[in-house]
Amino acid sequence: MIPRTELAPGLEISRVLTGLWQIADMERDGVPLDLNVGAEEMRRYVDAGLTTFDMADHYGSSELISGRYHERWPDSGELFTKWVPKPGPRSLAQVREAVELALTRMKRERVDLLQFHAWSYADPAWMDCVFALQELKSEGLIGHIGLTNTDAAHVRMLCASGVEIISNQVCYSLLDQRASGDMRDVCAQYGVRVLAFGTIAGGFLTERWVGRDEPGMDALETWSQMKYKRFIDAAGGWSKFQGLLAAVERAARRLEVSMANVASRYILDDPAVAGVIVGARLGKSEHIDDTLQMFDFELDDEARVDIGAAAALLDAIPGDCGDEYRKPPFLTAAGDLSDHFESFPSPYPTEQGSDGRTKALSGTVWEDLAGFSRAVRKGDGIFVSGTTATHGDRLIGGTDPGSQAHFCIDKIEGAIQSLGGRLEDVVRTRIYINDPDVWEPVSRAHGARFRDIQPANTLVNAGLIGDGYLIEMEAEAIVDAQED
Repeated sequence: MIPRTELAPGLEISRVLTGLWQIADMERDGVPLDLNVGAEEMRRYVDAGLTTFDMADHYGSSELISGRYHERWPDSGELFTKWVPKPGPRSLAQVREAVELALTRMKRERVDLLQFHAWSYADPAWMDCVFALQELKSEGLIGHIGLTNTDAAHVRMLCASGVEIISNQVCYSLLDQRASGDMRDVCAQYGVRVLAFGTIAGGFLTERWVGRDEPGMDALETWSQMKYKRFIDAAGGWSKFQGLLAAVERAARRLEVSMANVASRYILDDPAVAGVIVGARLGKSEHIDDTLQMFDFELDDEARVDIGAAAALLDAIPGDCGDEYRKPPFLTAAGDLSDHFESFPSPYPTEQGSDGRTKALSGTVWEDLAGFSRAVRKGDGIFVSGTTATHGDRLIGGTDPGSQAHFCIDKIEGAIQSLGGRLEDVVRTRIYINDPDVWEPVSRAHGARFRDIQPANTLVNAGLIGDGYLIEMEAEAIVDAQED
């Protein structure tokens, strides 16, 4: 029997979820899968106790297949999907349209779990999407809201802002340990659970690759293999990876289970993890029998110490969870974001001012009333106005000073990007706090975002105007001529 867990009140899932992302790969020749065949394959998983499926709006015909399954066997499984819109603003009506499209495809009246992906935190439009999803949840179109590929700071920011987040789906494996850091603390604080994908790294953490010569990218068979070969390269290369494989193989031989089960069980035993997602190529290959054995054993101390020591020799995957989709190195199948969208729109509109200056404007009433811009560029200098954790009529981050600080930095980054610069161009920041007791979490947020930039900085304890504001921040940047 596959153990089950309560992901949220009224939502119980199998601890191994079946991922349908490979349907997109199977259909890359332009020929969609037969919906009836796909539905029947899904039924085989459900009969084995694997009742929870994960899909997305861009996983080929996965939602259509799940819709056919639901027509034939209604309410016999948990069907999760994702909404991954292109960067840029979305109205409530547009968000509703996207959710209703998923419901139509899945033949459902309510999505069990709708998981949202944001491409850029510097564009505050992503927050509007999440708040719209919260409104649709209150209407009953969405059962629960989850995130996917979201870093710890922004999961905390949403939770502190009152959004009812229950899960975050992120890459988490022996190869990629990012979710074992700050993400684990956020989960403990807010009751969010991790849904871990990539636990067998596209099949690389299996017997097939032990002792094998390093494959070239052109020799790999699936998009998933292409993606996780980039992770292997980022983790220190093939030789270091073989050391990890050897440790996993030793444990698998001694415990008489597959390497895939050892690798997945290692992650599943993390208390922050509600379930691991194992991909399925419906109708072509499946590992139901092997997956069912994942709970027939336990990893002992010898296995954990040996595998942990081998994993510690790998280079850390850069950044936090999901950064591979937002900044180089892009650890995707294509090695960039070209298969998702063409470009990022400007987070804020700009207009030419006097004296050759360019202004970035957020459209608030205060800009006209007080006569200022969100930011101004003149020559190679960009000057960002005092920035609070305000978005429309909302205070982002609630009473969490670190979350307010992160959102201020997001807005500053968006303003600088709108004027042709990058956060890395910042040379000066000034921080004003309302209470000396918040200096440490605010400073830690600044350190997390500017650790490799290290601009000149001043921190001042001052009275701030406006209820609830714990921090205000301004910045100056100098753009390298080569960037233009």
